[in-house]
Amino acid sequence: MQGKVVLVTGGAKRVGAAICRRLHSAGANIIIHYRSSIYEALALRAELNEVRADSVQCVQADLLDSNALQGMIDEAIAHFGRLDALVNNASSFYATPLSDLKDEQWRDLIGTNLKAPLFLAQAAAAELHRQHGTIVNIADIHAERPMQGHLLYSAAKAGLVALTKGLAQEMAPQVRVNAVAPGVISWPEDAEWEDDERRRKIVAHTLLKREGEPDDIARTVLFLIADAPYITGQVISVDGGRSINI
Repeated sequence: MQGKVVLVTGGAKRVGAAICRRLHSAGANIIIHYRSSIYEALALRAELNEVRADSVQCVQADLLDSNALQGMIDEAIAHFGRLDALVNNASSFYATPLSDLKDEQWRDLIGTNLKAPLFLAQAAAAELHRQHGTIVNIADIHAERPMQGHLLYSAAKAGLVALTKGLAQEMAPQVRVNAVAPGVISWPEDAEWEDDERRRKIVAHTLLKREGEPDDIARTVLFLIADAPYITGQVISVDGGRSINI
């Protein structure tokens, strides 16, 4: 990973920040994308640049703005002179029961979870081909087993899994494309998930009987980028066994 450059969308907080820290510790230079989390992004940049000077840069963009996506890629390449990997981590997540669906929710959930990864891959394709790079998409175990009441999110992540496999075909042999499907890693930040009993029941369905940590996802992303030269078109579930025990 020494000298490699990785763009991580939604890299300022939570799982995204763990991915940035893990890849940086392996020697990569990092582009942290953020939409509104400017303070967290700048703090993480300062933290990592303290470890290795001038190794991290931030880029701001709204992933729902298709015109901004090429600019993100161009900015990353302009700053470090290359791009070796794209991690599509940014994601909107909230309940969308069928009875209450709205068009703006479609645009947001499909836009962040499916449309943006597709068009970022398109924007980065030429450079990733030059560098024999890789893409890692952060999917979800609920792509295959939809989450009750989260219709659009589950559909978007199912699309992302299909996109991962399709891009692996389209971009081979120069570029590898894989996905990581988290299970119980970081609880959502809205009040709906503050119910301890609800959390306990979900954890009880993991075979390992515990929550995972953001670094569990980060280590798998690092593996797919740095140590998996013969793996492409695959989705690795990192879920404590929950997906086979729901």
